[in-house]
Amino acid sequence: MNFITKSFKAIRDLGWQKIWFYALYQFGLRTGHYRRSTPSQRDLQQCPPSIDPYPSFPQIPSRQKEQVLKEANLVLENQIHLFGGPTVKLDLSLGASSRHWSELEKIPPDRDIKLIWEPARFGWAVTLARAYAFSGDPVYAQSFWDKTLKFIAMHPPNLGRQWQSGQEVAIRLMVWIFCDRVFAGAPSSTPENHQQLWGAIGEHASRIPPTLVYARAQNNNHLISEASGLYTAGLYLQDHPEAGKWHDLGWRWLNWAFQHQINEFGTYVQHSANYHRVMLQLALYADHFRRLSGDTEWPAITKDHLAAATKWLWGLTDPQTGAVPNLGANDGAYIFPLSSEPSSDYRPVVDAAAKAFLEQDIYNNPELSEIADWFSLVASDEPAASTPQAPDMLRVETQGGRAYIHTAYFNDRPSHADQLHVDLWWEGANVAQDPGTFQYNGLSPWDNALAGTAVHNTLLIDGYDQMQRAGRFLWLDWAQASVIAHEMGENRTIKSVTAEHDGYQKLGIRHQRTLQAIDHGWAISDLLFPCRRSSPREHDAMITWQLPDWTWYLMAENIIQVKGPKTGFQLTIEGPCDIALFRAGECIHGDMDDQPTWGWVCPTYTIKQPSLMIVGSQTGTLPIRFKSIWQFRIPLPGE
Repeated sequence: MNFITKSFKAIRDLGWQKIWFYALYQFGLRTGHYRRSTPSQRDLQQCPPSIDPYPSFPQIPSRQKEQVLKEANLVLENQIHLFGGPTVKLDLSLGASSRHWSELEKIPPDRDIKLIWEPARFGWAVTLARAYAFSGDPVYAQSFWDKTLKFIAMHPPNLGRQWQSGQEVAIRLMVWIFCDRVFAGAPSSTPENHQQLWGAIGEHASRIPPTLVYARAQNNNHLISEASGLYTAGLYLQDHPEAGKWHDLGWRWLNWAFQHQINEFGTYVQHSANYHRVMLQLALYADHFRRLSGDTEWPAITKDHLAAATKWLWGLTDPQTGAVPNLGANDGAYIFPLSSEPSSDYRPVVDAAAKAFLEQDIYNNPELSEIADWFSLVASDEPAASTPQAPDMLRVETQGGRAYIHTAYFNDRPSHADQLHVDLWWEGANVAQDPGTFQYNGLSPWDNALAGTAVHNTLLIDGYDQMQRAGRFLWLDWAQASVIAHEMGENRTIKSVTAEHDGYQKLGIRHQRTLQAIDHGWAISDLLFPCRRSSPREHDAMITWQLPDWTWYLMAENIIQVKGPKTGFQLTIEGPCDIALFRAGECIHGDMDDQPTWGWVCPTYTIKQPSLMIVGSQTGTLPIRFKSIWQFRIPLPGE
């Protein structure tokens, strides 16, 4: 795609306003405006908080307390779990520089920028705060102050990479406010230490407004993060000369974002399960401070959209494990880790959001309520309603399992070209998987490589993605999907869904898919049919399924049985002329070339694990059909 065509399409899809905001941001960088408006100077205002410390702390079961102390003791040894993965050394010097952040914006970092920023989000400090709250041991408070003051000294205002992103600055200041309230009674929380922290919070809040235009250009979690940071800083340091400005800016853009980034059905603009959770965490944090300060009630439309967003994530969350489909971009973000459950368990956030925005206790499980307890949330005793549906990830259940089909209508930038992707779960195991993200900024081929159509559980036509890829994070010619039919079963559950998308309309093709529940399994039928008159020509169609990395048996060329630790299944694919199987980038069965990014799934950022990726291909004229039959609770080899 040439530059002119790409530019016109970007303007068409993104809109003039976002292009204009981004151009303003770039103008500010190139003219030195941001260097002048965000100088490197300390905030010398003497502004004690206007909100009191925590008067008491939540109570948690002994099992969870032991887990908190175990994690906190790792932090004492300068070890943290990055993105919920294996432990790494906590290095607070990352990104330190004597150069202004606006200069560094023009210089690529020496590694993935997220690896530099993540430790400075201070999620590990939340762990120390929880350990102090549940044990009373002052060693955790001392460790927080030692590490935090060291960080503040190493990263003077607006110097270094830790000041490049307004979102990162906002997340850090919000965590500091939380920790300041928790550690207030510790012996190491001296007036001098508090004063340094309050000054740093003011410095961080002052960094956000000059580049809020960038967050508005992104119109995603950046805007909500920065608005939440401004709003809570304005409430916390009400005597600061800039507090009124911070509060009003934050409140304005928080409400704008919740009303414009969440649609009336609860779908979040980023079409990502992980970013949806981040959005709800930020909403919960801001709502907590709104109630603490006695500030204005949310407008009715904001409350409605937050309630719908809560139902959306509730509909995707497995009630037994808390796992969700790895939909869309996943950078491993979990910005307020106020739970002993793993970051892959979404129930603690859903529990808190339901209490805040639905006024329901949907799980009635004290072991999931820590986040709600920190944010002083209670709900009525009325029984919760049945699990809702997410309209663009409709759920089709059968005995023992649940299936989801992705049918998005994009109003903003898509992150993955994954229309009609199907996620299958059986007895808590994800048996047809979304590959996730791995890394945004890795070395080729791992520069956001798993966003494409080929590695999702859908169809690839003539080797083309469903949308035109124009950059690492930019898709053009957005594919739009719609549900065209559904059938209801007993208890108002969905028995089958038929949907289609127009991503291959440029080839004269529509893709239609039906997901249907059958006894102990599902049948997925795919149809490619012409959408306009054209001369008959052959097309190459490829169907993909990402399976767990379990023991496999090829029963026939189109039948595979897969056996895991607790369950197994048989997958029959009707229609392909050729079938190949990939694992960890290698073709382990069939006659296809190795593909380095095929046969991988990534549960969180920077972590990739082998999967079995089965690929069926067919070449012919339209119509082209596939049928995938998933059967569970059948005899498997060795049983």
